[in-house]
Amino acid sequence: MVDYQLASRLGITLSSALFTILKMNLSEIGYRRVVVKLGTSVLTSGSRQLDKAHMVELARQMAALMKAGVEVVLCTSGAIAAGREHLGYPELPDTVANKQLLAAVGQSQLILAWAQLFSIYGLHVGQLLLTRADLHDRERYLNARDSLNALLAQGIIPIINENDAVATNEIKVGDNDNLSARAALLCDADLLILLTDQRGLFDADPRSNPDAKLIKQVVNIDDSLRLLAGGAVSGLGTGGMATKLEAADIARRAGVEVIIASGHHPRVIQDAVCKESVGTHFTALENPLESRKQWILAGQATRGKLILDQGAQNAVTQKGRSLLSKGIVRVEGKFERGATLQLVDSDGREFARGMSRYSAKDLHLIAGNHSDDIESLLGYDYGDAVVHRNDMVVL
Repeated sequence: MVDYQLASRLGITLSSALFTILKMNLSEIGYRRVVVKLGTSVLTSGSRQLDKAHMVELARQMAALMKAGVEVVLCTSGAIAAGREHLGYPELPDTVANKQLLAAVGQSQLILAWAQLFSIYGLHVGQLLLTRADLHDRERYLNARDSLNALLAQGIIPIINENDAVATNEIKVGDNDNLSARAALLCDADLLILLTDQRGLFDADPRSNPDAKLIKQVVNIDDSLRLLAGGAVSGLGTGGMATKLEAADIARRAGVEVIIASGHHPRVIQDAVCKESVGTHFTALENPLESRKQWILAGQATRGKLILDQGAQNAVTQKGRSLLSKGIVRVEGKFERGATLQLVDSDGREFARGMSRYSAKDLHLIAGNHSDDIESLLGYDYGDAVVHRNDMVVL
C-alpha cells in the first residue's frame, strides 16, 4: 500500500503517478536476481546531502522489479555523506577515526532513509554490513550467503554496505563497486547494475573530449580497455571507472552480466533489467567459475606474489595443471599456508590467483626445486602442488 503521509513527512513533493508501481511483464525480464549498486554521487545528485526525491524514484524502480518477481539486492554507498549531513557538516580533521565516526552516525541514517522509502511500496529491508574478513573466511562467507538468501526468500530487500565504522585498511574491501561484485557472487545473481555519474564507459575521457563515444558492449576486458578508465568525477565517492572495471571483471567471471550506467538516466534500472540499450553492457563468461573458485576470486585478499618461469605459466594457463615448486622463480610477501597469492609472469603481469599450500618461509626454501625434494628440504610436505588446480583461478 502506498504511504502518501510518509512521503509527505520525508519532504518529497511528487505527483501520485510516481508512486504507481510499474506494470512489468515478467516474460520480458530475462533475470531472476539483480544486484544494484548506487554510488554516493548518485544518492546525493552531486550535492552535500542525500537527494531523497531521487532515492524514492530509484526505490520505485527496484520495488517494481520485486513486484514483478525479480529479487533485488541493493549495495549502497553514502554512509559518510549521510553522517556529515546529520551532524550539520562539522569541520573535522581528515583522519580514519573521523571517517569511522561519520560512517557510524551516517549508516543508521542511510538505512533509515531506505527503510522509509521502500515502505512506501510495502517492502521491508534488511541490513548486512560486511568487511573483507567476512568474505575471506569460508564459513563466514557461507553464513553471509545464507543470510542474503533467507532475506530474499521472505521478499525482503537486502541492503549491503561496507562496515566502515570498524573496518581498517587491512580488512576493507576498499570500494562498493568491488563489494557489489562480491555480493553478486554471494547471492548467485544474474545481473549487476553499477550506477554512477557517467553514462557508461567511453572510448575517450568525455570530460575533456566532446567527441568521446559510449562503448555499448564489452566482451573482453583487457589492458587497452583499462587505460580508458578515468577517476571519479564528483570526488564524493571512493570508486572511479577503474574500480567498476575491476568489479565487472570479477562478476562476469562468475557468469554475472554487468551494466555500468548513469544513475540519473530515466528508468535506468527498469531499462537495464528489460534489456533495453542503456550504458555499457559487459557479457558474462559462458563457463562461469564453480562456487569454490568464485569464493577465491571474491573473498580473498592476495597476500603475496609468486613469479613463475615460462614453463610453469604455460602449464597453468594452457594445460590446466597445478603449480609446482620447480616453476617458481621468486617469492614476494609474508604469508602463511592457505593465503591467496597472485601468480605473475616475469614482467609482473598477474595471470592467475590461488591458495598456497605452503607459507612464504617454506616457499623461499623450495622455490626452483623439484617436488620430490620438498620433504628433504622442509622435513615435511603438504603435497606436490604449491597451488593446486582446484584452488586456482586462471585470469
